[in-house]
Amino acid sequence: MDLKIERLVRFGAVCSVLFGLSLGVPGAIEAFTGETAVTSFAIGLGATFGVPALVAFHLSQADVSGRFGAVAAGVNILGLGLFAGGLFAFNLVLYFVPPSVTEAVLEGPTRWAFLVSGMIFIAGTILFGVSMLRSRVLPRLAVVGYIVGLTALALQAAWPESLLSSAIHVAACVSLIALARSVWPRSVDAVRPERHPLGVSSP
Repeated sequence: MDLKIERLVRFGAVCSVLFGLSLGVPGAIEAFTGETAVTSFAIGLGATFGVPALVAFHLSQADVSGRFGAVAAGVNILGLGLFAGGLFAFNLVLYFVPPSVTEAVLEGPTRWAFLVSGMIFIAGTILFGVSMLRSRVLPRLAVVGYIVGLTALALQAAWPESLLSSAIHVAACVSLIALARSVWPRSVDAVRPERHPLGVSSP
């Protein structure tokens, strides 16, 4: 792996951890306190780290995932970008305005924009998850957690806050951190060529 690509994968792995923590920590807190301004703020900004994380996951398996993997990653990246915008709007804008304003906003085309964004995100998550399972590069349990956790995360946006929604946030967090851990050694080891006793790098 090229050194520049390796650095990009490292960055993506760090972003995956931050993305996971931005979901899991607020989710765990909300199990006891309910949604607060602080937890809403963290979740709204945390999705920013999602796209670099997906790029790292894709690069770690790009050599074996083929065209399907590239298309699936592209759909998931587009979907996550849209979903991140929705999380930002819900958690950093609509959360802080009166309910009447939120209802008025959601009565217009914004509601359909949120719904379409969520559907693209779910489709991309499932497709990319399937590509990771087919490639058999990343841990299967973490990949299954990625598919189930992020899909449920999108679906539960329409549910009232509950212990289940907190559990979904924590499960998504664990999966994202596990995937980050699995790509990090690959990115580091891939640029450390073996050396012969005479100091010549192996091909």
